[in-house]
Amino acid sequence: MKATTPIIAALALTGTALLAGCGVGEASIADKESIQAATPVPVEVVQPARADIYATYAATATITSDADAPVVARVAGEVVELLVEEGDYVVAGQVLARLDGERLRLEMLAAQANLKRARTEFERNADLSRRGLISASMFDNLQYELDALEATYELKKLSYDYSKIRAPIAGIVASREVKPGQHLNANDVAFRITDTSELIAYLQIPQTELTKFSVGHTVNIEVASMPGVRFPATIERIGPTIDTRNGTFRATAMIDNAAGNLAPGMFGRFTIAYEQHKNALVVPAEALLDEDGESTVYIVTDGEAALRTVLTGIESEGKVEILSGLSESDIIVVVGHSGLRNGSKVLASNTVQDRFAG
Repeated sequence: MKATTPIIAALALTGTALLAGCGVGEASIADKESIQAATPVPVEVVQPARADIYATYAATATITSDADAPVVARVAGEVVELLVEEGDYVVAGQVLARLDGERLRLEMLAAQANLKRARTEFERNADLSRRGLISASMFDNLQYELDALEATYELKKLSYDYSKIRAPIAGIVASREVKPGQHLNANDVAFRITDTSELIAYLQIPQTELTKFSVGHTVNIEVASMPGVRFPATIERIGPTIDTRNGTFRATAMIDNAAGNLAPGMFGRFTIAYEQHKNALVVPAEALLDEDGESTVYIVTDGEAALRTVLTGIESEGKVEILSGLSESDIIVVVGHSGLRNGSKVLASNTVQDRFAG
């Protein structure tokens, strides 16, 4: 132990002299900064890509059907037969239910008998009229009576046919409002039919956005029951006037629902594409930084990061159009730029490339 004491003392004196020559604090700070500058910052990068991009406007509305009809009883009677149920598809004119029409049938037969009698009498007197054996006024009265009885018969026949409740339009039976044995009065609602093959939604758009929209613009719809699934629609009509109550105009979106995935009453989020730029240069929105009111990105060249100002265009669905400042060959940082500055060394990986390109 005594033999090592001079060595320890010498080392101590050497360390003291070195520290005294350069200063402890200055050496520590210089070493820390140089180490940080030389240590690469891990980042994720991607290259700009070419894609079609759309300027969009979002709105919400309830989906409904433009072909929705109540089916009413045309005559009074007791329900004796139900032929359809809720959810059944029916065609226009199909019989949905039958009422007790026996009284109406007998009235029709009586009118038919009266018509036959009048027609026979008219035909018998027609020959007499041609030979001048009866007066013209008498023959005219027979003609008028025949016409009236024909009209009466047609009315009785129509009333009897009304004992069969028929579908006014094709579609799905949305509701059944009657039960077997129930007595219906004329104009009582028996069913409701909705055609769901084509649905409709009325979008209220602020008048300040009016110039952006026109008939034919495409719309994507999302509903809460099927998150992530988009359904197409088209702007079919645009109202010519502004609603003075809320300062909006009405755009009518028509929805092709031949597959039957949507239903009237659903609440939808509508994204309207009102402007399209084809084959635009786009980057992920997370790559952009705001520097003194300007849009900037970090590009990577030879393992170093450099800040570059860019001019942006449309932003949609997590992508931003680049109008100037970048080319397809540039490599830009999308993750990790918070710790960067001009000239920072970076350790780049392109793990987000596939996600962005897809």
